[in-house]
Amino acid sequence: MVTETDTLKAESIIEQFRQCGFTHVVNLPDTESKFMYDAIAADSSIHLIPVCREGEAMAIAAGLFLTGKRPVVQIQNTGFFESGDSIRGICLEMKLPLVMIIGYRGYAGPNQEPRDSAARFLEPMLNTWDIPYYLVTSDANCHLISEANARAVNEGRTVAVLIGKEFE
Repeated sequence: MVTETDTLKAESIIEQFRQCGFTHVVNLPDTESKFMYDAIAADSSIHLIPVCREGEAMAIAAGLFLTGKRPVVQIQNTGFFESGDSIRGICLEMKLPLVMIIGYRGYAGPNQEPRDSAARFLEPMLNTWDIPYYLVTSDANCHLISEANARAVNEGRTVAVLIGKEFE
């Protein structure tokens, strides 16, 4: 039985984006986050910037920072792997105070075996690159997006938020 505390709604995430002051969502749409993409596209308070490859999302986010904007990047874990050099060369080297929202494809829940290798490798890769991360699985812990943003800003570093469920 799914309870209200087990759900994660796109509107809850967007509310967190507003509270963080994010002006742009740099996004590569995928099947799992389609509802999030649709909700952002329908919201006039945050600009949606779709990209063709995850690696270009980091460069676009850096450009937005340079012009005084507050972007957030939204990609899937497989895209995180694909964008490794951009993350290293732009986010980490420039100490970009960026929040990456990463769809945790293959996440099966706490203490559960991942459903595919993309899930199995995500957290070890983040640890290897010294990127702190927070796991959001429901509206009940959606506030962790604001905590991740505060950490990114206060420490001057890129921080990840892993979305451990499909958006509803």
